[in-house]
Amino acid sequence: MTESPDAVVARVFRDERLAVLATLIRQVGDVQLAEDALQDAFAAAVEAWRRDGVPDRAGAWITVAARRRAIDRLRRDRSIAERAERLARLMRLEDGRPDAGAVDDDRLRLIFTCCHPALAMPARVALTLRMVGGLTTAEIARAFLVAEPTMGKRIVRAKRRIAEAGVGYRVPGRDELPERLRGVLRVVYLIFNEGYSAAEGDRLVRGELCGEAVRLGRLLAELLPGETEVWGLLALMLLHDARRPARVDADGHYVALHEQDRSLWDRDEIREGLAALARAKGPGEYRLQAAIAALHMAAPEPDWTLIARLYGTLGEISPAPVVEVNRAVAVGFADGPGAGLALLAPLLDEPVLERYQPLHAAHAELLRRAGDVDGAEGAYRRALEITGNEVERAELARRLQTLRG
Repeated sequence: MTESPDAVVARVFRDERLAVLATLIRQVGDVQLAEDALQDAFAAAVEAWRRDGVPDRAGAWITVAARRRAIDRLRRDRSIAERAERLARLMRLEDGRPDAGAVDDDRLRLIFTCCHPALAMPARVALTLRMVGGLTTAEIARAFLVAEPTMGKRIVRAKRRIAEAGVGYRVPGRDELPERLRGVLRVVYLIFNEGYSAAEGDRLVRGELCGEAVRLGRLLAELLPGETEVWGLLALMLLHDARRPARVDADGHYVALHEQDRSLWDRDEIREGLAALARAKGPGEYRLQAAIAALHMAAPEPDWTLIARLYGTLGEISPAPVVEVNRAVAVGFADGPGAGLALLAPLLDEPVLERYQPLHAAHAELLRRAGDVDGAEGAYRRALEITGNEVERAELARRLQTLRG
């Protein structure tokens, strides 16, 4: 069945938008101008392809149209001092698409620009979803439960900050790539985490964010196949995302990992995740977390001793209180709740963890298993006080209610 012109426009937007936008930004030297020109091109495509039919090389048509729209906008905008220089550069370009290597470089340039450390983390996340992911401002606002005008201002400020800070539109050199890449991976993982365990709202999972983060992870693996931590992050996200359909029941209630219906897990994602894990070499932060996720999925009762050991290694290479919370839980299963409580005790005095709900929920569970019902009740109440997600709140309330029973 032949695709309709509108369906082709939607497909080309999904498949070609990032490459065309990234190259156009390099050519015009202006993020907003490139984005506006590309939107003009897609709007023109809807009308032209309905009238004249879909061209043989739809992506090339969009590339040329976007460049011409940029030229038109530059001609109209007399406020840009370097207008003549930009126009001359665009007019010299041959119609058609650049080679694959140039497209890859341009996509990497855009990713590293959106994740530049000159931007605050919320701005990096929003700009990456807007520019690299292609989500609308309204979609990003809904995903993060903020008003659309608020998110719009955040994105505009991020673009302005890039211009004011003189952020170079380039792939970092070999000496700075490791640190800059860590920042990029952190942005992608933050997007995934917000989708996988939503901090607020009435849904535990926001699948649109999980899906976008996985797509970004696959793109990074395609563009940087030699970077082991890229594969580690992709593996981690895929293995977690594979369990997404089983994390709540038909009524929307929370389902713990050991109680999940494994037949609902996405087997294709599991296979892809394990293959990505096999490509991740060395004790990287994300590779270790992916290995832990794989162990959790290997059997209903995983090897808690090995999991605790892996968390110990993770804490050595990437020290963080949150890692120690997870290690305490694993030790609590491997060596008994008393051993887990001993590791958790100093973490309860960490100011950075004061409002970290999983710490208090883990504390409650360990106390319950140790037979300290009064202590567990207090810990559950503390977790409830600071929980913003309604699904998690309902599960904590259920556990609290069953304590005395």
